[in-house]
Amino acid sequence: MGAGGWGWWRAARALRAASGGRWRAAAPGPGAAGAAGRSLCSGEAPSLSYQELKDLKKTSVLHIDVRERWEIDRFGKIPASINIPLGELVEALQMDPAEFKEQYNQKMPSKSDPVVFSCLAGKRSKQALAFATSLGFSRVQQYSGGFEDWVKHEPPEKK
Repeated sequence: MGAGGWGWWRAARALRAASGGRWRAAAPGPGAAGAAGRSLCSGEAPSLSYQELKDLKKTSVLHIDVRERWEIDRFGKIPASINIPLGELVEALQMDPAEFKEQYNQKMPSKSDPVVFSCLAGKRSKQALAFATSLGFSRVQQYSGGFEDWVKHEPPEKK
């Protein structure tokens, strides 16, 4: 396995270090039912439904897809999302804003900006949520249905 294949390990170690040596996970929300009425800054980390994500995308939310680049290249992406593979996420969220902009062609989110994470089916986005929370990001959510759910409703954006 190449050096890039160990990115998840670096991210996991950074999460553990950031949480004082103890693992911290974001508290799961009650699911899509009732998620629309909750604020992005609530203490819970709700899972968004397809429609809730679609509605949020009309606002200034940053949508980060944490799948690997080859997955995006092969299968496409959810429109208006940016790709930061999970193994790069902890480092990316701590970058200098100018470096983030250059690398991802997007303004770096502040710790109070709304951010939504997605992946293929929810496992990696849940990890991303925990990473971001451990770094102090307060308005983070996940689309746990992920790319698999999105393509049931509309076609992906191809590169």
